[in-house]
Amino acid sequence: MSGRRTPTHACLVVCPPGLEELVADELVALGARPGRRGKGTVTVDLTTRRLYAANLFLRCATRVLVRVGGFTVRTFADLERRIGELDWDSWLAPDVAPRFRVTTRHSKLWHDGAIAERFAAALGPGSGTEASNGGPNPLIVVRAVDDRFTVSIDSSGAPLHERGWRQATAKAPLRESVAAGLLSSAGWDPTSPLVDPMCGSGTIAIEAALRAAGVPPAHDRDLALRSWPCFEPGTWASVSADVGRERREAPVPEVDGPPRIVAADRDAGAIEAARANAERAGVADRIEFRVAPVAALEPPVESGSVAGLAPGLVAVNPPWGGRLGGGDLRNLYATLGRVAAEQCPGWGIGVLVADRALARQVRPGLTEQLHLELGGRPAHWLTGRLASQTT
Repeated sequence: MSGRRTPTHACLVVCPPGLEELVADELVALGARPGRRGKGTVTVDLTTRRLYAANLFLRCATRVLVRVGGFTVRTFADLERRIGELDWDSWLAPDVAPRFRVTTRHSKLWHDGAIAERFAAALGPGSGTEASNGGPNPLIVVRAVDDRFTVSIDSSGAPLHERGWRQATAKAPLRESVAAGLLSSAGWDPTSPLVDPMCGSGTIAIEAALRAAGVPPAHDRDLALRSWPCFEPGTWASVSADVGRERREAPVPEVDGPPRIVAADRDAGAIEAARANAERAGVADRIEFRVAPVAALEPPVESGSVAGLAPGLVAVNPPWGGRLGGGDLRNLYATLGRVAAEQCPGWGIGVLVADRALARQVRPGLTEQLHLELGGRPAHWLTGRLASQTT
C-alpha cells in the first residue's frame, strides 16, 4: 500500500529581477521542484517543512508568498462573495488586522483601493492597505489579470534581504540578496579568499563571511509564518535544528589564521560603517578591513594556515557614475583591472556595472553572468579570470 502524500502549498518566491535561476537552484537544494519563472518570481509547490526552510535558507529571495485561493470575478458583489468563501482561519488569527497589496491588469475591477477596501471589510475592522514593506501585521497580496484573481499571504514578513545587521550604510547600498547572487553566480568557494576593494557598507564581504560561517540568512528573523494559526511548532523545531547543523558543517567553521576576506574602501566612513555592520552580523573577525584606494588593492595576508589557499575572487560594485555623482570612471575601472591583475594573478574577478563598455576597461572578454534590474536600472554582473601582466 502506498504511503499518504505529504500536502503541499502553492507558492510564489519573489526575488530581484535577474536572480530567478539562482533562486530555482536554491529551491532544488532544499529538495523542491521549481516551476515557471517570471520576472522576479519563481513558482514552486512546497511542503510545510520546505516552506519553513525556504524562509530560513534562501539567500537570493525577497519573500515567499503562499496561495490562499483564486477565482474569476467581474463585479464587486462577486468579489465580496468569493472573499468570504476563502479559508482564512488557517492564516489569520481572529485579532490580527492584515494589510493588502493589490495590483490589477486588464481587469474590469481595476481600482486597487476599492478592491483592498472589499478585502478589509470582509476581514474585519483594522484591516487596510499596506503602509510599509514591514510591520507586524500580515500582508495579503492580491493580483488580478484578465479578471482572474490570485490571493496570497506573505510567509516572510519583512523582506528576506533585510538580514537585520545592516544599520550603517554607505552610498548606494547593495541588497544583501543581490550580493549573495553575485557570489553564487561567480562560483565563489567559501574556503577561498575574497577581496572587495570598493566595499561601501560591506555587503559583499559580509555575505561572503556569513556563507563561509554557515550562518543561514534568516537565522534570527521573526518570520510572519510563525504567527499563523496553522503554524507547526514541531516542524519549525526540526527545521531550526538544521540551522545548527549548517553551522557545524560550515566550510570554514572557525577563523584559523588571518581573515580570508578583505573589505577595503578609500572612504574611512564607509569602512567604519562596514565594520559596524559586520560586528552586528557576528563576522567581524572573519574580515580584514582596510582604508585604502583601489590602487592599493592587495590580497589577504598569506601566512600560517592561509598559505596555499586556492585563487580567490575580486568582487566589486564600483561607482556607476550617475548613481554616485558622475565623473570620468574609465581611469578608475582601468586601475582596478591593472592592479587586480598585478596583485591577484590567476584569481577570478566579478564587476557589477551599469555600462558594459566600462567593464572592458577592467578586463576585455568578461562574461555576463547576471542581467539584473536594480532600483529600476539595468545592471550587469560580469566575471572572468585574471592573468598576470607579466605573462
